[in-house]
Amino acid sequence: MKLTGNTVLITGGATGIGFAMAEAFLKAGNEVIICGRREARLLDARKKHPEFHVRTCDVAKESDCTALAQWTGASFKDLNILVNNAGVQRDINFTKGVDAFLAGESEVRINLEAPIILSGLFVPQLIGKNQPAIVNVSSGLGFVPPRVCRSTAPPRLVCTPSPWRSGISSRTRDQGLRGRSARRRHGIEPRRQGQTGQPQGGSQARGIRGRGHERLEADVVEIGYGMSVDMLKASRPSWTRASRK
Repeated sequence: MKLTGNTVLITGGATGIGFAMAEAFLKAGNEVIICGRREARLLDARKKHPEFHVRTCDVAKESDCTALAQWTGASFKDLNILVNNAGVQRDINFTKGVDAFLAGESEVRINLEAPIILSGLFVPQLIGKNQPAIVNVSSGLGFVPPRVCRSTAPPRLVCTPSPWRSGISSRTRDQGLRGRSARRRHGIEPRRQGQTGQPQGGSQARGIRGRGHERLEADVVEIGYGMSVDMLKASRPSWTRASRK
């Protein structure tokens, strides 16, 4: 994958992993566009790097996704890389009912539907561009079978990145890029923490700036760093044994 001379759009690019990727792409000589829900954080990111183009966008809203695609189509004719990075992970205690789940951010909407919708919106823009690519960022928890996540604690919504990971991987393959000299990439961060917009750990940011970017350049399709490197290599039996301990 060519890592210089691109025009790159990164969702959730104002903080954490997304910001680290934006910095890495900028340093490598790319035009970088970042979007996110909070304008203040986007402006903070641009203060650090005035070269960033910023756009307020809540990927949980289909109308915002459509407006984002229309804006980039009109303003950035050379856009050739989409990075679906925005994500959220919540811990819901269902012994207290479903109100907290219904009142908060939707993981399904943000983590699964948004990358699919955005990929569908941007594929027509990417086709025919110089080495176009879609990069999906998910969580190392996607490798963990449900049994490993079980415990004696009250019932909770856990391991939600698992369907997200498998969903966006399979859907991106089927978004119309095959046979058109385009690439799909899947980056797996060790884990997602906290609510959308909260900064991720410094070690994760260093990982994506270092190993993650190097592996993209080496044309690796599925990229892990931190503990997700071992998760990529783990067999199903090894996870099963771990779940019985």
